Amino acid sequence: MKMKKIIKLISLSVAILLLTGLIAGCSSAETTEFEDPEGVTAGYAEDALIDLAAEMVPLTASPASFVLQIPDAPGTSLKKNAKAEIDYSNSTDGYVMARFLQKTSKELRVLVTRTGGERYTYTLNRNGDWIVVPLSDGNGEYTIGVYEQIEGTKYAVTNSVVFTVTLKDEFAPFLRPNQYVNFAKDSEVVKKAAELVKGATGVHAQVAAVYNFIVKNFTYDYEKAQTVKTGYLPDVDKILASKKGICFDYAAVMAAMLRSQGVPTKLVIGHAGTVYHAWIDVYSPETGWINAVIAFNGQEWNLMDPTFASTARESAEVMKYIGDGSNYKQKYIY
Repeated sequence: MKMKKIIKLISLSVAILLLTGLIAGCSSAETTEFEDPEGVTAGYAEDALIDLAAEMVPLTASPASFVLQIPDAPGTSLKKNAKAEIDYSNSTDGYVMARFLQKTSKELRVLVTRTGGERYTYTLNRNGDWIVVPLSDGNGEYTIGVYEQIEGTKYAVTNSVVFTVTLKDEFAPFLRPNQYVNFAKDSEVVKKAAELVKGATGVHAQVAAVYNFIVKNFTYDYEKAQTVKTGYLPDVDKILASKKGICFDYAAVMAAMLRSQGVPTKLVIGHAGTVYHAWIDVYSPETGWINAVIAFNGQEWNLMDPTFASTARESAEVMKYIGDGSNYKQKYIY
C-alpha cells in the first residue's frame, strides 16, 4: 500500500478515537495541592476551593500465587467524618475505598496523588456505596481526598488522609477490580475468560486467547463514541453481551478477563500518536511487562492495541504502527 493510503488509514482510526468520551473524560491533570479538610467545614472559604475539571476517562518481580480477591472495607484504618469516609486498611494490597455519607445533588470526586506522581481523579457515587480506588503508582506517600462540588468545576475537600504505602505484592493493584476494571467473582467476563483460557499453557497463551476473542468478535460502537459523556465507566458485562464498544470498553473488558485469570494487567490511558487513547499492558514471567497489548501471530508476540487492530481489520500497515512502541506514551495507569 502506498504511503498516502497508510497515513489515511491511520488518520481514520485516530479521527474515530477523537469522538470517544474516554478522550473527553481524560483531560490533562495540573498539579493541585490538597487543602486541609478541617479548615473548610464552616461554609467553604473561597481560598479552600480548587478548580477541578473531570479527569476520568484514569515493578518487575514475579506475582505471588494467584487467588481472585475482591476488595473490601474492614475499617481497621479509617478516616471518617460527618460527610465522607476513606478506608485505607488494604493499602498494602494496592487499593483504598471511599464513600460519601450524606445525601447530595452535587458531583463528588476522589483525588489520589502519590508524592511526585500524577493526580488521579475518580467519580464518587451519590448513593453511599463504596468505590474501589487503586494505588496504581506503587510504593510511596499518598494523599487521598474526597471532594464535593460547590459550583461548576469548583470543588471543596470534605475529608482527606495521608499515609505511606509499601505494597505486599507489586502486582496487587493490577490483579484486583477497581472503578475502571470492575468485575466480581460471578461476573460474565470472569466466566467467559475461564472458558477462553481453559487448556492454555502459560501467560502468553492466555493473553492470545482473550485477545483473539475480542478483536474477532467485538465491533467499534460509533454511535456510543458520539454520545458518551465525561466520567463514563465501562460496564464490562454489558459490553461483553453486546460485543460493541469504544476503545475504553475494549481495554476494560480485556483487562477484567486477564486479571480474573491471574495475569497482571494495566489499563493505561495515554497517547497513541497525538491522540488520547486506552490500551493494556500485561506481565509475563518470561518477558516482564509487555506494553500496549500483545497478539500472537503463530510465531512471535507483537505490540497490539485492540481498537486499532479490529477497526482496521488487522491490516499490515496498522499492525506496523501498533508494533512501534514509541507511538504509545502512558499518562494514567488503572
